[in-house]
Amino acid sequence: MKNDHNRQIRLHADERLGDRERKGAFFTPRIWVELSQQYIAEALGEDWQDEYYVWDCAAGTGNLLVGLTNKYNVWASTIDQADVDVMHQRIENGANLLDDHVFQFDFLNDDFSKLPKGLKDIIDDPKLRKKLIVYINPPYVEGDARIGKGRSGTQTTKIHEKYQKDLGKASGEIFAQFFMRVYREIPGSMLAEFSTLKILQAPNFSNFRNVFRAKLKKLFLIPADTFDNVNGQFPIGFFLWDTSQEEQFKKMFANVYGKDGRFLCKKTYFSYDKSKYISEWLERESKNISEHHIGHLGSVGNDFQHQKDVYIDDVDRKRIAGGRHTMISIENLIVVAVYFTVRKCIEHIWLRNQDQFLAPKKSWKTDTEFQNDCLAYTLFNNNISSKYGVNHWIPFLESEIKARDKFDSHFMMSFISGKVIQNRYSDLFEQDEEELFIKREFSTEAKAVFKAGRKLWTYYHAQPKCNVNASLYDIKEHFQGRNEKGKMNNKSEDETYNALMANLRSALKTLAAKIEPKVYEYGFLKE
Repeated sequence: MKNDHNRQIRLHADERLGDRERKGAFFTPRIWVELSQQYIAEALGEDWQDEYYVWDCAAGTGNLLVGLTNKYNVWASTIDQADVDVMHQRIENGANLLDDHVFQFDFLNDDFSKLPKGLKDIIDDPKLRKKLIVYINPPYVEGDARIGKGRSGTQTTKIHEKYQKDLGKASGEIFAQFFMRVYREIPGSMLAEFSTLKILQAPNFSNFRNVFRAKLKKLFLIPADTFDNVNGQFPIGFFLWDTSQEEQFKKMFANVYGKDGRFLCKKTYFSYDKSKYISEWLERESKNISEHHIGHLGSVGNDFQHQKDVYIDDVDRKRIAGGRHTMISIENLIVVAVYFTVRKCIEHIWLRNQDQFLAPKKSWKTDTEFQNDCLAYTLFNNNISSKYGVNHWIPFLESEIKARDKFDSHFMMSFISGKVIQNRYSDLFEQDEEELFIKREFSTEAKAVFKAGRKLWTYYHAQPKCNVNASLYDIKEHFQGRNEKGKMNNKSEDETYNALMANLRSALKTLAAKIEPKVYEYGFLKE
């Protein structure tokens, strides 16, 4: 990028133009409009505006076309006549467009016979089509793939009906319908578009990627919340596709820009179409477990987007239907701890939103330190509560925390010390004290977590009327309380507790940082 261009991008970082496109599209800030046009110039040459034709077929009020200089090569259409009227008013006020090149057109339903003659002539001519750039920020409405109806009430379209097989599970995504029509009915053209990273990474787009084999020439990424009325933490990409070249997407480096338009880094993005996901691994490793359940793992998806939907709670706790539910027994406790830690230990930032967690390499099985680190992380990061049954997750002996009475279950300490046999189902919670097997050894970072947790438990057990079988969740609830809506408060009025909890969280953060490289080394994530 030229230095003077970067300066202009920064100057315009907070500018916005007009209204946002209706029915789900995000209004494109000028900073990203300018950057996208620079990327097109890099790919097609500085004179691209004179050598190529441009059609924005989801134009809204035309903000994406600001900055284009050759109005005779530009067309703009949108589904709503009201937006067409706005564009005509803008032309009266000096917008660099032609009245006859701005028109109402429903791209997902109307026939190309309704297009202005000049544009239709270009689409009908194979040579001229190669000089056409379909330049769009289409609606991102998603919904029912079977009937093609979006969540915002968007009705099923003719393009959905025509290309449902090609689109597969992505057929409910309105922007995918736009792209498939361009690919199938305007072959040879360039597609310059803003969209989410689903097109590259989402499992539901696997069938789409098998059909849509345009060559990806350029890609940059920006935070979604720089677009008007968007609060989500995920990336929006600007993609430049050449439909005249066949190439199935597998991997690409993308330039990443921050909210102020400054270059941040490069990040590699992958297609996961031939990969095995972590959910498949979890399911395989959790087969044939005993019925002595000690907890429940809830999870959704295989990506960072659903990080908050991964949790461990009690066997008998009532929960909302949906998602994936895995019961926890001694046989899959380490697998669950690894799964839970891998999904939770790396922060969800906007750039990672669609990164997929995968089935690991076999080498994780021989790394007992990694396994034990994950166990420690899980023991001090779950939602187990003694309110819903016996708490098998207390990671201490009574004497260590000066408990006032005996615990109802010593399972976790027996598991840690090797006093339970992993494949023995009978008498699971009443092993012989002399039956000692391999004791789990913890790293320095894991020991720091146990130390911080031990101080917290000890402080809790010094409180009047404490629950001897209290879990970490119970301790947090005791000190933090709940608001009038029943949600647990973020902090307590007890400053000693706050300090102890802060120390535990700090130790967990250090442990997570130690675990993170292994997540990539063992193939749970690609890099």
